[in-house]
Order: sequence, then C-alpha cells, then structure tokens
Amino acid sequence: MELIGIVVAPVLAGGFSLLPVGRRFAAPVTVLATAGVLGLAVAVAMQAARTGRVEASGEWLTCDGLGALVLLLVAFVGFTAALFSWGYIAERGKRGGPRNVQHYYGLYNLFVLSMLLVPLLANVALMWIAVELTTLLSAFLVGFEDTPEALEAAWKYVILTTLGAVLALLGFLILYWGSRVAGVEAFTWAGLIEAAPRMPPALLWPAFLFILVGFGTKVGLVPMHTWLPDAHSQAPASICALLSGVETTTVLYVILRLLPVVDVAPGLDARPWFIGFGLLSVAIATLLFIHVRDFKRMFAFSTVEHMGIILVAAGLGGADAHLGAAYQMTGHAIAKSFCFFAAGVTVLGVGTQDIAAVRGLVRSSPLAAIALLAGGFAIAGAPPFAVFMSEFVILKAGLASGQYLVVGLLAVLVVIAFCAVMLHVNRMVFGVAEQEMAAVTVPRSCKVTLALAAIPLLIIGIYVPAPLYDLLKAAASAMGG
Repeated sequence: MELIGIVVAPVLAGGFSLLPVGRRFAAPVTVLATAGVLGLAVAVAMQAARTGRVEASGEWLTCDGLGALVLLLVAFVGFTAALFSWGYIAERGKRGGPRNVQHYYGLYNLFVLSMLLVPLLANVALMWIAVELTTLLSAFLVGFEDTPEALEAAWKYVILTTLGAVLALLGFLILYWGSRVAGVEAFTWAGLIEAAPRMPPALLWPAFLFILVGFGTKVGLVPMHTWLPDAHSQAPASICALLSGVETTTVLYVILRLLPVVDVAPGLDARPWFIGFGLLSVAIATLLFIHVRDFKRMFAFSTVEHMGIILVAAGLGGADAHLGAAYQMTGHAIAKSFCFFAAGVTVLGVGTQDIAAVRGLVRSSPLAAIALLAGGFAIAGAPPFAVFMSEFVILKAGLASGQYLVVGLLAVLVVIAFCAVMLHVNRMVFGVAEQEMAAVTVPRSCKVTLALAAIPLLIIGIYVPAPLYDLLKAAASAMGG
C-alpha cells in the first residue's frame, strides 16, 4: 500500500494545483502531499532494509535496498524543496518574476512523481519512460523564470539529454533482445541478472556502453555534462535542489543497476569504464571550480564531481567501496539541496549570482552567510559532514583493494576541489564589499526549510542511525560484490 500511496499522492496534488482553487492552495497542498510521500518512503525504506525487497501491484512496483535509498532521498528533497518553494516562488512573483504558480506546482508534483517512479518500476522499459519524463517535465521548470538565458538553458537541456536517452533506449532494446536469446521472459533487473550469464557478449557489451553514455549525459558525466551548469544555474533555486540533488542521482541509479548485470557475465568487466568516466568527471569539475564566476554554476559543477566520485566508488568494487558510494549518494542529495536553498536565499537578497559581486554577506545577512558557509563545507567534503565521511570510506576501500593510483588521483582532485570551493565561499561570506549591501529579507518558509534541511546535514556525518545504516548496507549489497 505504501508504494501505491507514493505514486497516487503527487498525481492528486498536481491535479488539484491546476484547478481554479489551486491558485490559492497549490503551495500548501504540495507541501502536505510531499510530506505524506516522505512518511511513506521512510516506511518503505525501513521495510526494504529489514526484508530486502518491497513489492506491490502484482510486482509492477518493487523496491530493494538501493531503490529504497533513492526513493527516500527523492522524497526528502521533494518535501524540503516544496516547502522552500512556498515562500520563494511567491517572493519572486512579487519582484516581477513569473506569477503562474498553478503551472509551477502542477509541474512540480509531476516532476517529483517521475523521479519516484524510476526506483519503483520493476519493468526496465517503463523505467526508461520514467527517466525521460523527468526531462520533459523538468524542462518547463528550468525555463520557468522566462528569461532568454533560462529558455536557452531549458532548450539545451532537452536536446542533449534526449539525445542521450535515445542512445540509452538503443541499449535497452539490445538488452531485451539478449534476454530473449537467453530464454528469460521478465524484463526486470532481476531477470537481466538471471539472463546475463547466457547472454551473448556481442549484445551485452554494446548495450552497456550505450546506456552508460546515454544516461551518463543526463547524469552529467564528462564530456556529456555541458547542459548541466546552464540548467542548474537558470532554474529557480527549489528546482535546482531537485535537479542537482536527486534527479541526477535517480539516473545514476539506473547505471549502477548495470553493475551486477555485467558482473555475472563471463569475460566482461564494467569497472574500468566506471573508474575512467568517474575520474575524468572529477578532474574536469575540479578545473572548472577554479575559474567559475557564478555560485549556482559552482554548485552545479559540484554535482559533476560527486557523480564522478560515486561512479569511481562503484568501479572500485567490494562491499566497503559500495557502502561508500551509497553514503556519498546520501550526503550529496542532502548537502546539494541545502546549497541551492542557501543560494536561493542569497539571490533574493543580492539580486545576482555573480561571485565577484557578493562580498560581506555575513554583515548584510547572517542567515544566508551561515547557510552558504555550511553548504560550502558540506559539498566540498569538510569534516564532520557526510561527504567527508563517504569519501574517506571510498579512499580507504580503494587502498585496501590495492588500487593506489586511482586512490591517489581521486584524493588529489578532491583536495584541490575543496580549496577552490571554499576560496569562493570565503570571499562571498567574509570579503569586504565596495559598498554596503542591503539587508536580506528571507521568507518564513525558506527559513524553516533551511532549519529542517540542516538537521540531517549536521547529523549523518557524525552519527548514522541504525535504520539508515542498514539501508545503506542493503543498497551497497544491491550493487553487487
């Protein structure tokens, strides 16, 4: 019942938002719906951690440890971003921004629904449709500000990620062909793992590469990442939190699902490809940090870095590295969404995203300054935040498995990225402004969101509750050995 409720709630909230009465009540209804989804996702995650799998609707909807983790992250960020939107979108409308809040919340609920469906749908073909829906629904939200830059970013986002989706579709069609050759009817992840040992390598190998490159475009892996900083810098801050915090993670989830499939196939090894694409993404993101001029683009480049780190962790192999990957996914979703909430509050106050134009934020808005500083430390990987702990676990696992070159390169890149991010954040927060900045007025819902989002941000790097740790171990187990 929980899985069905998770699907139904966003549909009802999205439909209500588009009714005439939704003009006044779309925001609170969306917050209530996403809060309900979060509660149901917590129940599903706890059950998946205990039993290993949750199923509903005749096995059309199913969720194991890895799926439950992604589901929980989408639900959490979906709730906090909805709460942030309540005041943020209203304030943007007062300042001459778009006023059609009904369309915003209608699309918002459907966008969240599409992300929730990715880890829930058992059929792989339907899952591909859900991934593509995340693009189509979020594209309108990327261009919601209705500026030339936002519309250009939305167009670029649609074109590049749709091309990637076509490549991924070709890969899934080949996988379907291979599963039928192997005599397996069920086109599910479990069915593909069963079919892989008997699937011809001439089918499985190109299918893997098509999906890796195709969905790697949507994840933001280098060199297919060029749409990501544009879209994530032009969308409203609440949508950036969803795009950067969890949309990329839901698509990365699909790529990670390929690992146990390829692992059981004789003579094939996906790990060098994971490590190669991962290290390249981390390296390019690190270089881009140094010269970035827009703080929302800086946070977007951090997504490229984190997706690369997760891919490297998956490529290292072993239970500890996979546990680090699951932990990194969790830390990324929580920290990145918090960073974009902090960026949204900052933009409301200073009216610009230009790093050079923001100085002395600690004097004009202590709340925005503290949030930006905490977010910067969290995504850059400073202790005691979760990203630091997950990166430590990944590096330790790599050393234990003897992969010293990969660990050395990753460690150097992570340190450089940390220094670059904190240099920019330090200047914005503590730098001396040429002229005194006006005080920042922060809507009440945005303040509440920052407070709620800060709780897991501060806690899970120091203490991982036992249910969450069990879920992380279940997610790591689903990635294979």
